[in-house]
Amino acid sequence: MTVLVVINGECRELPAGATVDTVVQSLASAPEGRGVAVAVGGEIVPRAAWANTKLTEGARVEVVAAVQGG
Repeated sequence: MTVLVVINGECRELPAGATVDTVVQSLASAPEGRGVAVAVGGEIVPRAAWANTKLTEGARVEVVAAVQGG
């Protein structure tokens, strides 16, 4: 079973029971979640809650990763 969610404007199919942590770990631009902020439905999810915040069908997830540059 899967759920469809929108991550940074792109529809993705994730396994049922997927969490915010599942999403962060799947992104190559976010190694170990460092420098990352996540919002679900427009609400910031604290890092301590990532593993326990399950995503439901149609959830809108925004992941922002800080980048270093000059």
